[in-house]
Amino acid sequence: MIKKLRLILFTIVAITGLLYPFIWGDQEQSVQVTESTPEQVVKKPVVEKPRHNVKLPDFAQVTDIKKKKSQFFNFIRGPVEKANSRVRDQRATLEIALMMIQHQQALSTTQEQKVEDIFAEYGFADEEISELSLQQALRRVDVIPKELVMMQAANESAWGTSRFARIGLNFFGQWCFSEGCGLVPNRRNQGAKHEVAVYQSVQEAVDAYFYNINTHNAYRELRDIRAELRQAQQPLTAKALAYGLMSYSERGEAYIEELHAMIDHNKAYFDE
Repeated sequence: MIKKLRLILFTIVAITGLLYPFIWGDQEQSVQVTESTPEQVVKKPVVEKPRHNVKLPDFAQVTDIKKKKSQFFNFIRGPVEKANSRVRDQRATLEIALMMIQHQQALSTTQEQKVEDIFAEYGFADEEISELSLQQALRRVDVIPKELVMMQAANESAWGTSRFARIGLNFFGQWCFSEGCGLVPNRRNQGAKHEVAVYQSVQEAVDAYFYNINTHNAYRELRDIRAELRQAQQPLTAKALAYGLMSYSERGEAYIEELHAMIDHNKAYFDE
């Protein structure tokens, strides 16, 4: 009888040992996971709304490289050509005025007003109309090769996909310096005050780029190169004028070399 009891007890203990992990194991594991893994709060990404009402192509969704390049150049070409056309008209007004003064002919009231308006736009508001002031103005009032403008737009905006291009229509990375004037760069150095300008149309952005290149002291070298080419009756090529953009990027010569390479590699798209 005692032997039978011992055998029964041994059997119960053995069965309990075998079943223990299945009965209590899941509960213990659940407790361990709960205690060692803190609850994580998933934050929804903040979607930055555009600061304009322009419907832009979604260049980031175009995976075919050739198609993306073609689409971007077709998008930016029109405003660039329009800006150059306006500059040509202004330049023609100044050239006619200069020729008349050189031949001692008086300008009409309408001509004088047009010249004064151009002077005011390009930083010569206090200048009298003379042979010298007209020659100085003509160094600023001149075209920028569309290949250079389009290539800089592609470079600075990552082919239209950058935050500044999408949110602020800024395809050239141009700065402004009053608080709230634009977008604050995420990686702005401590103590820096600049923002990246915001525009309400692509044409406004392109026109601002033209004004910057044609008036800012940082790009005097580009204007000098352009004037020398004019004097020598040589074509105004994108690669030649790119040498005058040394101050456009902190990368200096490396930036110029990159622009040259991009111009060479994208010739097929400039006149599509």
